[in-house]
Amino acid sequence: MEGYIQSLSGGKLKRYVQFLEIKDDTELMAQYRYWHSEEHHWQEIREGIKAVGILEMEIYMHDNQLVMIVDAPADFDWQEAMNRLSTLPRQAEWEAFVSRFQGCSADARSDEKWQPAERIFRLY
Repeated sequence: MEGYIQSLSGGKLKRYVQFLEIKDDTELMAQYRYWHSEEHHWQEIREGIKAVGILEMEIYMHDNQLVMIVDAPADFDWQEAMNRLSTLPRQAEWEAFVSRFQGCSADARSDEKWQPAERIFRLY
């Protein structure tokens, strides 16, 4: 198994881990992967994520299960950031676009779809 190289921060960060199940359809899963690739993502969405203060975001896929890991500054306010993100260019359009993969309402915001995970173990 290969790992993923990470940059480490010299300071404290907040990490959020969230889950989302997309439709269990091979073609839709391939399209979801396609639209999240480096070559085909929507640049405005990437810029908006950074603009609200998110430092790093990764999404991992296993079958139709997604895990999103978000790193932000220690003083980051998730709800405030999501409120701001929802107003940024093309964000509502993006959420409506990906809702066909996610099986949710086209007007659902990102923070209404992704479910937070509880950390139960940490290796110090």
